[in-house]
Amino acid sequence: MKVVFIGAGNLATRLGIELYKNGFEIQQVYSRTIQSAQLLAEKVKSEAVNNIKNVDRGADIYIFSVKDSVLAELIAALPPNKGVWIHTAGSIPLSVFEGYSNNYGVVYPFQTFSKNHEIDFSKIPFFFEANTPEVLHFLMSTFVRISDKQMELLSEKRRLLHLTGVFGCNFVNHMYAISADIVQKAGVPFEYVYPLIDETLAKIHQMSPREAQTGPAIRFDTEVMDKHIALIDSDLRRSIYKLVSKDINESNK
Repeated sequence: MKVVFIGAGNLATRLGIELYKNGFEIQQVYSRTIQSAQLLAEKVKSEAVNNIKNVDRGADIYIFSVKDSVLAELIAALPPNKGVWIHTAGSIPLSVFEGYSNNYGVVYPFQTFSKNHEIDFSKIPFFFEANTPEVLHFLMSTFVRISDKQMELLSEKRRLLHLTGVFGCNFVNHMYAISADIVQKAGVPFEYVYPLIDETLAKIHQMSPREAQTGPAIRFDTEVMDKHIALIDSDLRRSIYKLVSKDINESNK
């Protein structure tokens, strides 16, 4: 199975390495800068290119894994070919491929990726969409080699899943960053917060997030909350504290 990657970022890097480990031939890696393409190409014994017009036309799958803002532009620039074109974006509809390919789909691994952090793909749920039943079957039977946690999901529902990821991952991680800033002022290493984070995560494997909620906001303990707010030296973060606390309280009435 010959694969071309359009993009060499976090997801492309981890997915490219995983496919390579599982016997896929990564034929080329395209990136806007040759240096970025080479970083991934060297890891998967591939050719690096930085001109979209030089992408080989003989691959089986073309994986677009790039920023949402440049996806349509790169799809329009890729030379026509008979391969299956797919993108990996959570918020871009399948229809972005219309008029450019006869065989196309979406392969959306629901996980956060970093270039230098290895991850177990067998535990990642993959969500699929395609323009024909044949392409859908091809994609699901191809990617089952790295994960059998598979589900078909249409574009509108995939947008909701992506939004879920923003709240459940991106926003939560930013809260960790704020926590790290605060605990640093106390002279306490952030690693001392790990058991609290780990226990919170462990609980929501056993109960719903709403059932697991604790803290002053759920009982709207204004005395404690006002003391917290007085310790925050950023207007924006004071607003975040107040808004999140209000939402926690109203959601648990």
